[in-house]
Amino acid sequence: MSPLLRQHSRDPVIPAPADSGSRDRPVMLATLAVPFDPDSARVAIQAAMEGGVKLIVVDAVEMPFWPQSLAARRADLEQESDRAAIRELVQQTAALGLEVEHLRVRSPRPVEALLEVAGEREAALLVLGPDPSRLRPRLFRRAVKRIRKRALCLLWVVGEGP
Repeated sequence: MSPLLRQHSRDPVIPAPADSGSRDRPVMLATLAVPFDPDSARVAIQAAMEGGVKLIVVDAVEMPFWPQSLAARRADLEQESDRAAIRELVQQTAALGLEVEHLRVRSPRPVEALLEVAGEREAALLVLGPDPSRLRPRLFRRAVKRIRKRALCLLWVVGEGP
């Protein structure tokens, strides 16, 4: 053994501070313009509470292209009652003492916008939790496939786990 290594092997080991280099990455609960499935909301809230991290609730709403919205005489594809149900979940979660951030993202490509938000916020867990009975099955499968392919974090999808 070299003398330099021998000298450093006798130095006491100084433990790193508990918070050095570690960052709290949030849990993201996402839907596609419909209320959340109760199981997905429970999973996201429990994960955020156990980790002591922020919960980010994202409502990704498809915004039609301008000519389409003029023809349909509306620019919003989300019902007011659905929006109110999502707001109510956010308020109930905040009442539990969790730090909650509610984002409503309008985009012609809501799945891509959802992935962009998850990447920007460096989410540790993405819980995709729209009520599946409120979405067309093919639309939901395609969204899950795209998110599974491009997500940079852990993913929990409603209906696929315990």
